Amino acid sequence: MKDIKITIQETNNNAIIKFVSNSILINGGSYEFTNIDEAKNSPLAQQLFYLPFVKKIFVTANFIAIQRFDIVEWSDVQEEVREQVEAYLQEGNTVIKEERTDKKEAIEVYAEVTPNPSVMKFGTNKALTQTDVEFKNIDEASKSSPLAQALFVFPFVKEVFISDNYVSISKYDMVEWNEVYGEVRTFIREYLQEGKTILKELPKQEESKKEITVSKEDLSETSAKIIDILDEYIKPAVASDGGNIAFKSYDEESKRVSVILQGACSGCPSSTITLKNGIETMLKEMLPNKINEVVAING
Repeated sequence: MKDIKITIQETNNNAIIKFVSNSILINGGSYEFTNIDEAKNSPLAQQLFYLPFVKKIFVTANFIAIQRFDIVEWSDVQEEVREQVEAYLQEGNTVIKEERTDKKEAIEVYAEVTPNPSVMKFGTNKALTQTDVEFKNIDEASKSSPLAQALFVFPFVKEVFISDNYVSISKYDMVEWNEVYGEVRTFIREYLQEGKTILKELPKQEESKKEITVSKEDLSETSAKIIDILDEYIKPAVASDGGNIAFKSYDEESKRVSVILQGACSGCPSSTITLKNGIETMLKEMLPNKINEVVAING
C-alpha cells in the first residue's frame, strides 16, 4: 500500500473543490471529463462519476478537481470523496491509462528572452505541471524531476523553473544564450516528444519558500484579497516573462506584504523596480490604507 495522502482545497468557485495529492498522479498535462463515457481512459474518474452529484472532473499532475451538481453541498460529501480517492490511490490503482505509441507527439518549443538576461524561457504547447517547481542544483532535481535533472547535464545551467507550459532556465556567465538556446530548445522538444517523465514527485521545499495553499477561510480578509489580486493581475504578467510570484505572508501591524519570486523574476535586475512601481503600487491602490510596502524573497 502506498503512503499517499489527499487533502481538501477550496477554490474560488464554490461548486468546485480540489483533492490534492502529496505524490504525482500523472506525468504532466491535464485531463477533463464531463461524463463517464469520456472517462474511459481513467478508471478513477469513472468510479467518481458513479457519485450522483459529480458533474465534471479535472485531473492534473498532483490534484483532482471535481465540480458538483447543486443537489448537495460540498460540506456534506467532501470527506467521503477524499477518503474514496485516497483509498483508491493507496492501493496503487491507475489514475489515467496513458496510451503508449511509437508515433511522437507533435510538440512545439519556442525560446523567449526575459527581462533577466541570465534567464531564457522555453515555452511549449504541452501542459507540463499545475504546480510550479524550482530547482537550484542537480541534487534537488534528481529527487523529483527527471526533466530538470537532464537539463542540469548542460554545464552552463544554473537553475531550472518548471511551470504550467514553460521551462525557465538560469545560466552561468560562461556562455551567452545566443550560443546555446537552440541546442536547449531541441533537447526539451525531443524529451517531451518521447513522453519522458517530467515530475516523478513533488519536491520537498524549505518551509520558508513554500507558497501558501491553505484555504482562504484560514487567512485574514486582507490576505485573501492580496492573493486574489496577485492571481488575477500580477501572475499572468510575470509568467509571460518566464517568472512567478507567490504570496508568502501579510503582517497586519506593519502592513507589509512578503512575496516569493521564482524563475526569471528571481535575481532579475529589474525585479525590484517591478516590485515597487508595479506590484506595490497596484496593491496600495486596490487595498487603500492596508499596504505600506511589498518585500520579495527570491525563490
